Amino acid sequence: MPATPAWPPRSAPRLFVEQELAPGMRVALEGNQAHYLNRVMRLGRDDIVILCDDVTGEWAAKVTAPGKRAICLETVEQLRPREAVPDFWLCPALLKKDRFDLVLEKATELGVHRIAPMVTRRCVADKLNAERATKIVTEAAEQCARTALPEVAAPQSLDALLRYWPADRALFFADELGGTPAAEAFSRHTGPTALLIGPEGGFDGAERTAIRAHPQAAAITLGPRILRGETAAIAATALWMGVAGDWPGEQAE
Repeated sequence: MPATPAWPPRSAPRLFVEQELAPGMRVALEGNQAHYLNRVMRLGRDDIVILCDDVTGEWAAKVTAPGKRAICLETVEQLRPREAVPDFWLCPALLKKDRFDLVLEKATELGVHRIAPMVTRRCVADKLNAERATKIVTEAAEQCARTALPEVAAPQSLDALLRYWPADRALFFADELGGTPAAEAFSRHTGPTALLIGPEGGFDGAERTAIRAHPQAAAITLGPRILRGETAAIAATALWMGVAGDWPGEQAE
């Protein structure tokens, strides 16, 4: 007997949509999404697309009306509810555009709940294009089959971040001058967590003093080598996910 085809098809494209999805809902896609499905994927009537809405989860939808400028779909079946995301914030200092794009992409793939960029004295950038950032995290989530998009906050100064820091959230910060080994520190803590990563030149003396004086802050070390800002953010996030996040097999609350 021939093998039963996989459902949904493994080759089905995946897209996030803005509207909340429900059974039998008609969805019209235009612009870049329509171009991608029509011109790149060359979908026809009854082909399947995986849709996610960042609210209810993941749905299989079939093409009901392909077209050159728009494509219409209808939801067929809910495949997964929206995933439970570990309560982990990444607070990286802004970097040059291409390097920070990498941080956004990989943080999304790794399962970060919230990305909160900050500006420090040694940052080479002080602005973030919100539309571009949203596009990067959305495409990364589609690529890695996430059903939840990370929040991307507007950049704020380190001073503001520390001043308004929530009292119930631990703040680990990677300090090139030393601290508790990261895996050891992560394994000891349960509950809401955040990771603070400095810019290419590191925190200056006054910033380091301010961070260390904060009641929720704890210095960690990422090993014997000095890491680039993007490398430190990605490596430390992966380590947290492996030690305290949802990689070990139990979904974080």
